[in-house]
Amino acid sequence: MLLAVDIGNTETTLGVFEGEKLRATWHIETIINRTADEFAPLLTSLLGNKGLQLSDIREVSFCSVVPPLTATFEEVFRRYFGISPMVVAAGIKTGVRICMDNPKEVGADRIVNAAAAHHLYGGPVIIVDMGTATTFDIVSEKGDYMGGAIAPGIATAAETMFRKAAMLPSVELIRPEHVIGSNTIDAIKSGIVFGNVGLVEGMIARIQGELGVKTKVIATGGYAHLIAAETKIIDGINPDLTLIGLRLIYRMNNS
Repeated sequence: MLLAVDIGNTETTLGVFEGEKLRATWHIETIINRTADEFAPLLTSLLGNKGLQLSDIREVSFCSVVPPLTATFEEVFRRYFGISPMVVAAGIKTGVRICMDNPKEVGADRIVNAAAAHHLYGGPVIIVDMGTATTFDIVSEKGDYMGGAIAPGIATAAETMFRKAAMLPSVELIRPEHVIGSNTIDAIKSGIVFGNVGLVEGMIARIQGELGVKTKVIATGGYAHLIAAETKIIDGINPDLTLIGLRLIYRMNNS
């Protein structure tokens, strides 16, 4: 079995593949100062809850946008799993040509998503990843990573507003019944949820206008379902896009 791990700024997502089938997934908080000795029992417990053991994992593929944890997870897999993991970084074949001024600036997770989206949906395609940041990644018909845009994530922007505006209460990020809020809480929900719908619709319209062609739009990330439910501009949701990309790239480098 292959364990795929996506280490994000706020959340770390893990998935176990049995062949091409994604057998189990987990989401844990990204804690930068957690040690290998702390991660190992956590991973053992997560696997055990799905009837799996460390010895069931024979291959590991991961990407990280948190450099200190890259080394920590490499230590976990070498010491406790007895596996040398594949880390998506420079020198790894991804099947994606990066058409950027400085390719090294592009987060590994965005390249992994590009590889997965082109494999699953073809191109051109726009990937909207709604996590700590809301990112827009454009993949050409040939599978080239053309660039994108980065905006504050839904929860990130909301947390900043709650912290800076003492009179505004923290609210649950769910859909309000009306755009026009009749109280402060509903007004905040409306601004956050429908405001981000407007952000996504506006950015996709501008991107497609610049490309001069209508593209498929695929959403992923923790808030994908919330936003996609309010717009027709998103063609599909794939919460496992990064994990699928990690498996594809692992096979590309170990075939």
